[in-house]
Amino acid sequence: MKIAVVGTGYVGLVTGVCMAELGNEVACVDIDAAKIANLQKGILPIYEPGLKELLDRNIAESRLAFTTDTATAIRISEVVFSAVGTPEGAGHKADLTAVFQVARTFAENLNGYKVFVTKSTVPVGTNARVKEIILKNRKDSQDFDVVSNPEFLREGEAVNDFLIPDRIVIGCENGRAKAIMEHIYKGIARTDHPILFTDISSAEIIKYAANAMLATRISFMNEVAKLCEKTGADIKLVAQGMGMDKRIGSRFLQAGIGYGGSCFPKDVKAFIATAAEHGIPFKILTTVDEVNELQKQSVLPKLKQLVPHLQGASIALWGLAFKPKTDDMREAPAIVIIRQLLQEGAHIRAFDPEAAANTKRIFPSTQIHYAKDPYDACHGADAIIIITEWNEFRALDLAKVKSLLRQPNIIDGRNVFDPADMKKAGFRYIGVGR
Repeated sequence: MKIAVVGTGYVGLVTGVCMAELGNEVACVDIDAAKIANLQKGILPIYEPGLKELLDRNIAESRLAFTTDTATAIRISEVVFSAVGTPEGAGHKADLTAVFQVARTFAENLNGYKVFVTKSTVPVGTNARVKEIILKNRKDSQDFDVVSNPEFLREGEAVNDFLIPDRIVIGCENGRAKAIMEHIYKGIARTDHPILFTDISSAEIIKYAANAMLATRISFMNEVAKLCEKTGADIKLVAQGMGMDKRIGSRFLQAGIGYGGSCFPKDVKAFIATAAEHGIPFKILTTVDEVNELQKQSVLPKLKQLVPHLQGASIALWGLAFKPKTDDMREAPAIVIIRQLLQEGAHIRAFDPEAAANTKRIFPSTQIHYAKDPYDACHGADAIIIITEWNEFRALDLAKVKSLLRQPNIIDGRNVFDPADMKKAGFRYIGVGR
């Protein structure tokens, strides 16, 4: 099919590239001319494993194109995916300005039946407003349908999540739109990973409810971890025992230093705001959000147990991105930790295999020494803080690490290492919930 994807952010770019990989003719659109020029040259604005290979192949095979001409892309397409950003706005509500602008542009260029697919994460009721905008702004009585097709892409796993999904959720109003969406996804829908067709409102809520549940599990485990620290229990064993219960499962039971990224923080707040608009005080999610923000601040007190005086101390940071296999620094716990360390007068030596460039936009090299590798970060440091659980940290030469440190202190914010092993190796070690 001929498909336009409006917005080449994280979701839009992965959607466009993967839609082309499925054999569709895809035009990816963005108002950022510099970004489009780079994409036309095969230069990605994000790091995402596997995406570059798909991008290059589909450009070479003429299934994937990039343009700033939104109007033309809409007119030549049968289906238009809106994947523009919905950043946090006033009162933590999702800012839908870009979504509604795409709807207006769609209406103005409607030259035959088309399907408008909202891929962006939007509050319940948004697609009803989109439909009203299209009806109001279309130039004649050309027919169309509006569909809600929320994304469930994990950064670092997005290509697999798109091509081998747990489920595909599609909210639509009639059989015509349903048939088109079934055709688009027929290559990846399977019995054990089905398409779930719902009404539009349910599809909108499913996305927020899913993210809110995952965030709740994380904050719950971080609260349990505090009890483990007070009582001598081990959160890793507690999580293992919980996860063996088939009603609970083992996913998202890892305690740490808080969640970050572009989805969970923003979506939790927006879901709370949406519920409030309908007169529902979302008490559980309000606490989830509060616990997460507090958890980001839990590192400094632990560090001071090992390094009481941080003025002039050198602290190594392993990892900066909010999670491994991405360069995303949005709402990353590292930002809170770095600001606290700088306020304490500490010197910071940081390493991340992908996120250094994005971190420099927040903290320039005048504030932080950006190390070339994990060992370089350790030179003369009084402690290491593990912020992101990159796999390469698990296989480092710990004897070498210890020899490079001024003091053998490690704060393991992601429980990468076993406490007994670290003690045996001569480190003073503090994890989370252990």
